[in-house]
Amino acid sequence: MCLGVPGKVIEVAGNVAIVDFWGVRRQVQLDVVDEPVAPGDYILNHVGFAIRRIPESEIGETLALYEQLIAQAEQDDLMAEDVRNEIAASRDDPRAGN
Repeated sequence: MCLGVPGKVIEVAGNVAIVDFWGVRRQVQLDVVDEPVAPGDYILNHVGFAIRRIPESEIGETLALYEQLIAQAEQDDLMAEDVRNEIAASRDDPRAGN
């Protein structure tokens, strides 16, 4: 199963953006995104590439769905565990600003 992860664009420099995923900031390529993005936009990331700009009207629903998926995932689900660990690590990382 492939999963895109929503994140908030912090800054854009050419075809690269810094994107915040629940406090964890990563570089994301913008080469294949469906429309231009700017700081403050939300994107759907898949393996380091933004594949879709999330319309403002869908952001709340998208983030809520993703958090629900993580909360309901089985404790032995490796992907959910990885996301939980990244969220927990971001809370301990002073660079995350939490």
